[in-house]
Amino acid sequence: MSPVDRSHWLTIFALTLLFVSYNIANAGINHLDIEDNEFAEFEDFDVEDVVAGVASEQKNVVHEHEDPPSHEPDEEVEAADEDEATVETEDNEFEHVDEDEYEGYEKDSTSKPDLKLNEGPKITFAQLPAHLRSNWESYYLELMILAGLVLYFFNFFLGRSKNQRIAETWYSAFKGPLLEKFALVGDDGKLENSQPGLMKESENVYLLWCSGRTGCEAVLFELRLLKRQDLVAMVMNLFRPQQDQVHVKVFMNDSDMDSFVMCLAAKKTATRLIREMADISVYCPEKKSAVEKFGLPTNFVLMSEIGEASTTLLDARVCSLINNIPEVIESIHFSDQYSGPKQTEDTAPSKMPEVKKMLIFNFNLPLKNGKSIVEAVEIIRPAIMLTFYCIDRVKRFRLSKEFKSKAEKNRQKVEEAFLKSTHVARAEAAAARREEKRRLEKEKILQDDDPEKQRKWEEKENKRLAKKRMPKMKAIKV
Repeated sequence: MSPVDRSHWLTIFALTLLFVSYNIANAGINHLDIEDNEFAEFEDFDVEDVVAGVASEQKNVVHEHEDPPSHEPDEEVEAADEDEATVETEDNEFEHVDEDEYEGYEKDSTSKPDLKLNEGPKITFAQLPAHLRSNWESYYLELMILAGLVLYFFNFFLGRSKNQRIAETWYSAFKGPLLEKFALVGDDGKLENSQPGLMKESENVYLLWCSGRTGCEAVLFELRLLKRQDLVAMVMNLFRPQQDQVHVKVFMNDSDMDSFVMCLAAKKTATRLIREMADISVYCPEKKSAVEKFGLPTNFVLMSEIGEASTTLLDARVCSLINNIPEVIESIHFSDQYSGPKQTEDTAPSKMPEVKKMLIFNFNLPLKNGKSIVEAVEIIRPAIMLTFYCIDRVKRFRLSKEFKSKAEKNRQKVEEAFLKSTHVARAEAAAARREEKRRLEKEKILQDDDPEKQRKWEEKENKRLAKKRMPKMKAIKV
């Protein structure tokens, strides 16, 4: 991604954050100014209004029971009104109540109307936190999540662009030499290769297929870069440091490679390969120092099935290159019995795994210690050229008769051990197939309406079971 594109994305990202912040602020202001209160009409409801209403109702009841007005003077009318107004009292409201039925009841006690019964429902409002601008402490969690998301996406775009720059720089540096060595560079598996070049497997894995060279079927260059687009992976890389790597897999022709297995690797990598790779763990699990015999650095160990193969292939040129760039060479693995990682016991196959003749190189891309991408690519250039030299050496190399017969015996022993270990499983599978065949035959006989056939089948089955129960005896000739 160019600097212009990066600034364009950052500008869009900043405008988006400003727009979201403006909307959050306006939403808070509207919430404070416009309060949605569904019970506002009950706020003016007062207790004094209730008392006035009750008094007016009582007065209306008294006037309904009055006699027709007489032609007496006004003073007598007013006195009569006052007397009649005091006729109905509430002193005897609880005369019908039994004193023994209710404890604590006093007859003489004056009862007063409970005005609280006439009040409206009591409303409690939730205590909402203050707005973001006045109370930042209430939004710490939300702010932390938002900051984490912003940081993650920012790291995603930066990491993806850096991995893409590394891959493009590596391809542009080796495109010329690869075109000289191979007839087709950047094969995508289609009949018409419209876009030759690197294939993006993921944000941190790039593939390059090359073919059209004598001695091998094809070569796969695989750039396994750090997961810079993943923030969690980069944090884990601080505790378990890893490096960008270039894996080269050469698929050899069957007639262009002899029978041997060998591997030269760093100590930690060698331990992992013995534990994980099937061919190394079977044919050459023993680690030997490569310092005295080959003059290599102390952190390299050799695992070899045939000593003649390792002595011939690790010549002075190869050893000199390894001594010059020891931090780049991770492992060199030659095998005619390559079948990938070891399979677990749960998924153990019932037949020998398919093997291939391959040369596998693992190189480190030294981007640390302040080195630029161009400088790291130039450091790894001799290692990439080493792969072509090894292809030609393996193609010309042939074992002597003694070591050839030794290699064949080793492969025969491995096959016998495999058949012996899977004998029980194969016997159980064969017994299951026989039982399934007899079950289908029985269902077919039972579906037939001929009782004679069913009788004959039952007799045959009984004879078979009786013969199976008889003890086995050996016949001895006299």
